[in-house]
Amino acid sequence: MSTLFIWLQYCLPQHLLSRIVGALAHARQPRWLVTWVIRRFVAHYDVNLAEAQGTDAADYPSFNAFFTRPLKPGARPVADADLVCPADGVVSQCGAIHGDRVFQAKGRHFSLDELLGGDSARSSVFRDGAFATIYLSPRDYHRVHMPMAGRLTATCYVPGRLFSVNAVTAEGVDRLFARNERLVCYFEGPRGPFAMVLVGAMIVAGIETVWSGQVAPPPRRVMTLDYAALPAPISLERGDEMGRFLLASTVILLFPPGAPVFNAALTPSASARIGDAMGAYDGAYDASSDPIM
Repeated sequence: MSTLFIWLQYCLPQHLLSRIVGALAHARQPRWLVTWVIRRFVAHYDVNLAEAQGTDAADYPSFNAFFTRPLKPGARPVADADLVCPADGVVSQCGAIHGDRVFQAKGRHFSLDELLGGDSARSSVFRDGAFATIYLSPRDYHRVHMPMAGRLTATCYVPGRLFSVNAVTAEGVDRLFARNERLVCYFEGPRGPFAMVLVGAMIVAGIETVWSGQVAPPPRRVMTLDYAALPAPISLERGDEMGRFLLASTVILLFPPGAPVFNAALTPSASARIGDAMGAYDGAYDASSDPIM
């Protein structure tokens, strides 16, 4: 069954399908149908609307409004830690970056250079550093927050495929995250640079940031924007919202050597919630907690 699922993804018109779903997700009429779809989705995926500002399906004028729903104040307290979780979801993988290789799933890797759109100068910063990959399922809150304070220095949109990013596809498609459409956001933090990679996926209708609005899907070419020299820098605090997905997807965090030591509980398949303590700068990165390569 998993082989068939992956094969179908190669055959489907991924971008056309995503555009169609995106148009439907933006639709506000007929209102009864929008509400019905949201209620069916909530029931099917067991979505917790009690923690959202709008606690009833009828509160949302479109499916996208529901999917990017804000939470009630205080629903995600931010821990007093050097590094906090940027998204609700499940830890797909985390560990050391070995040279240029980032672990995807058992027997599968991708390169930093590929992931970052071929920018070898920027990818070299993260060689032999550390990474964490967090998968957001359809039931999760889909806004992405800052893992630590940071000043935005650059972004790079990289066009690509739109494979699903669930565990089955991660185990079955080579270089999955380096093939899918993605937005790379580079920051300068209190302990040096770090990057957040927002990875698109099947029927993801778009990626947004708080500083530029929707940034994907733009024209189908690599686009890099330099924010380092802005007269008014874009700076965000730990726990601040930085972006959102218009359907389920994945966030990858990248750190250079000297990265924070991840909490021991941060293992594959562990639940993740925004603001939870994720790691601390206690010294050199401990590679003994790496996943099985």
